[in-house]
This record gives sequence, structure tokens and C-alpha cells, in this order.
Amino acid sequence: MGNSILVQDFINQIWNNRAFDQLGNFLHNDFKDYSLPPLFSTDIEGTKKWIINTGVSFEHFTVIEDQVTEGDKSIVKIRMNLKHIGAWRNIEPTGMDLFTIGYRFFKIKDGKIIEHWALIDGQAIENQLKDASHGCKIAE
Repeated sequence: MGNSILVQDFINQIWNNRAFDQLGNFLHNDFKDYSLPPLFSTDIEGTKKWIINTGVSFEHFTVIEDQVTEGDKSIVKIRMNLKHIGAWRNIEPTGMDLFTIGYRFFKIKDGKIIEHWALIDGQAIENQLKDASHGCKIAE
């Protein structure tokens, strides 16, 4: 399996389908996730807990909009389609459909992902939710 396909399949199987029994097929034993909040370990278990935790606040589906892979590195531009189903940043669930964009960077070793970094626009999520939750309308 090529490195581009490995990353695509990881996002689809793990993030989108939550097939956590497949984590070992994608993540190296020495895997480190440098994008997790401080309360989570940077290992495979921390990544699994983060994905589960994200699912408490949002139904989420990640679409890869662009990907560049060279050698042992791959970066993807993503769009996360979200439905706000649980409290997030002290905002009670709205049921709102929204989205955010971001980037995920992967380093691959021995055919598995060994490192991950992410930059996801959480502020865009918060802005959309706060706009929906205050209910203000501009008079025409």
C-alpha cells in the first residue's frame, strides 16, 4: 500500500468509520500524535480516546480535499463536516450542521504512520456555534 493510500484509508477507517480494531494496521508501535490536547497521551490509545471524545460533541465526517505525499511524508487538507450533538467549549448542543477546515501531516515508517500533527480551525467551529446560539437576526 502506498503512503497516500495509507493516509486516506486511516482517515476513512479510523476517523470516519471508527474501526478502532484496525488501528494496528495504520499506526506504528512507536506512534506519536503531537496534536492532542494535554489531557491525552500522545500514543495510539490517546488518539483513540480523542476520536471518541470528539464524537461526544460532534457527529463528524472528514473529507480529504487535497493531498501531497513525498517519500515518508504526507499532508492533507481536510474539511470536517460536523453536527453539534453534545456540549463543546461550554456551548450546549445545537443540532447544527457546520464544517471546518484544517491540515493533517503524517510521517510514515515501515508502512505505518509513526507521527501526526494537525491544525484544525476550532475557532471557525466556535464562531458558527455562537452565531447560531445567540439567535440574533439583522433587520432588513
